[in-house]
Amino acid sequence: MSKGGGIYVAGDSWVHRLDGAVKLILWLIWTVVVFMFLDLRLFAVMIAIGVALLWSARIPLRKMAFLFWFLIFFTFTNAIFILLITPTFGTTLTGTNTPLIPLGYNTINKETLFYVLTLSAKYITLLPLTLVFILTTHPSRFAASLNKVGVPYKIAYAVSIAFRYIPDLTQEFKHILNSLSARGLGITKEDGTIAQRMKNLTLVVVPLLQSSLHHIDAVSNAMDLRGFGAHPKRTWYMGMKMSSVDKTVLLFILLLLALAIYLKVSVLKGFWYPL
Repeated sequence: MSKGGGIYVAGDSWVHRLDGAVKLILWLIWTVVVFMFLDLRLFAVMIAIGVALLWSARIPLRKMAFLFWFLIFFTFTNAIFILLITPTFGTTLTGTNTPLIPLGYNTINKETLFYVLTLSAKYITLLPLTLVFILTTHPSRFAASLNKVGVPYKIAYAVSIAFRYIPDLTQEFKHILNSLSARGLGITKEDGTIAQRMKNLTLVVVPLLQSSLHHIDAVSNAMDLRGFGAHPKRTWYMGMKMSSVDKTVLLFILLLLALAIYLKVSVLKGFWYPL
């Protein structure tokens, strides 16, 4: 397993010290709230709160780079497809049509452009809390927290192992890809056409799958030898009691959910379009 506890980034911030189950509940409710609304004003406030939490965790930028650029790429691609396939979709939400960018077969209107901006902000709003949850939660501590709130310890331990092995699989993928590149089967521009490079990339799947199965078998045997699952309950080396900060954050989460429900029912009922 990864020496550093998987993708976990060690630290001593108050975010790192939060109970893993509390962070999971925060992330889940945050996600629910985000998908309840289509309001750019609300997303701007939530992004600011999320960035503040992420900044307080003091996570190095290089640790966040991959997930950040992946989400940006996904958001940009999604926006382009919406604008090209449904250039007047915003009209169905606002009832108005303000032509803006001619495409030949249709015209992108201002309403759709604002809708795409709002939708992109929705996805970006999820990023800070997702990074906080993934990068500041130690797998073993998280498993102990899940077990503490009622999740069976076998499932909790499976989640812990999954978190730990993500970086190992990434490293194994790089090793296999380097081996194939040494044999002239790389995926760079110098290795052929796009079709050939995609074919070379598929050659990674079989050895990566074999390596993963080998790891699974080794871990399963080691756990069986240690009597894992023989008892209905187990103790946790990294188990912790909820602190006053954990309880305060949990209260904040419940207030956030209550406020979101009130806003959805009484104030921000639909798509917000100011223009």
